Amino acid sequence: MNGANVSIDDLVDLLGRWASGRGPLYLLLAARFRALVDDGVLPPGTPLPPDRTLARRLAVGRGTVVAAYDLLQQEGRVTRRQGSGTRVAPLELPASRSADGVPANPLLLHILHPPDGVSLLTCAAPDRPPAVLAEAYEEAIGRLGHLRDLGYQPAGNPELREAVAAYYRGRGLPTTAEEILVTTGAQQALTLVAGLLLAPGDTVLTQSPTYPGALEVFRHAAAVVRPVALAPSPAFSGAGSEPEPPPDLATALRERPSLVYTVPTASNPTGATLSAGERRRLARLTGDHDVPIVDDEVCAELCFSGETPPPVASYARGEQVITIASLSKVVWGGLRVGWVRAPAPLVSRLARLRAVHDLGGEVLGQVAAAALLRRLPEIRPARVRELREGHDHLCAELAARLPSWSFERATGGQTIWVRIPRGDADSFAQVALRHGVAVPPGRSFDPLGGHAEYMRLHFLFPREELSRAVSGLAAAWDAYDGTRGPASRRPLVV
Repeated sequence: MNGANVSIDDLVDLLGRWASGRGPLYLLLAARFRALVDDGVLPPGTPLPPDRTLARRLAVGRGTVVAAYDLLQQEGRVTRRQGSGTRVAPLELPASRSADGVPANPLLLHILHPPDGVSLLTCAAPDRPPAVLAEAYEEAIGRLGHLRDLGYQPAGNPELREAVAAYYRGRGLPTTAEEILVTTGAQQALTLVAGLLLAPGDTVLTQSPTYPGALEVFRHAAAVVRPVALAPSPAFSGAGSEPEPPPDLATALRERPSLVYTVPTASNPTGATLSAGERRRLARLTGDHDVPIVDDEVCAELCFSGETPPPVASYARGEQVITIASLSKVVWGGLRVGWVRAPAPLVSRLARLRAVHDLGGEVLGQVAAAALLRRLPEIRPARVRELREGHDHLCAELAARLPSWSFERATGGQTIWVRIPRGDADSFAQVALRHGVAVPPGRSFDPLGGHAEYMRLHFLFPREELSRAVSGLAAAWDAYDGTRGPASRRPLVV
């Protein structure tokens, strides 16, 4: 069925009861199309009906279909061209099917089916578990003999909840164990928060660029994601080709959004960090408007200065700040332990929601995570030193091999945000893949599908491997003609 025509009758059947949920119809329609595309039911290249034709069959206004198609285009799931209509976006990546012939979810290709012989700059997470992790598990095994409970703990293991609370108290933020929910990584934390606080059609404000895993969570909740500037922007002149900057947070909050999401420390993808004044303003404005804000601190312990800035909750007068974090970046991605710090009543509601899904996380890993948190002061310096050296090496290699590319040096984290001077990163990524390097284009990081001329590069590889990756990018750049292509379907980037 790859690229085959689907009759409109069959498509209507596949869409099913798409309008039965709550929220704007275009979001519900986009959500159903998204599921059909991601599950491979509508393969790459499949033509979709014209706006008016589908609108008539679904008994909705043409604007509903246009808005749904436009949203899917921003996400890279469909392409729309004058004269050739709307089609499911081409999957221009190798290994698009799993071994059993089932189409792989395009968002998971580089994790489920890594291409052979390719340097993967798409996934930014440590790829080697440190020795201290094994030591923590040995300690946890020794403690299991003293446990006397069923092991079903939706809010998390009590020892780890207290360890996380102590971690925040050590950073100057009074916290009790009742204000901590343990999750299976920060991604589950985001999913639970969105599931509890968002309804279809609700507005979420985010920075742009921002973490694409959060954008996927909000889209799955059928929310409307809008970019926002966390600091007042200079007056826009309207000259040149630069897009109009997003609205300032103070202006956007007047529209009563349901949630604000931010990565203020060692941001993914830019590696930037908000100042104390910007954090204070962020907490004050969201508090004044009584809008919940998610402070994503997954990379907060990776600041190159060696100092971890206070969380946004430190500046808040009320209880609207929800802090999420994990050990996936400072220790290892395979340690699937994260948490939420929030007011105790909200934590209780989140725990009830989590109980519906999985009754709680695996206990041994949580007890090991508690041991790792206690040893964080000795773990962090070596990890930060390694990242800072990788960052400096990548920046030097790019400056030497690709001097026409521009980027800002990161203040922490694992990635830098790079701009190419011509063409777009989607089409360049295909050329780079043929030269053995996979890079995530900037559209993945923008809620409106912008930043087409940007890409994110991580610096987690050893120096020699980073040099080889930059060499491959330089060869791809020499071969790239600068032609802008359609937005491709993008691999999952973390």
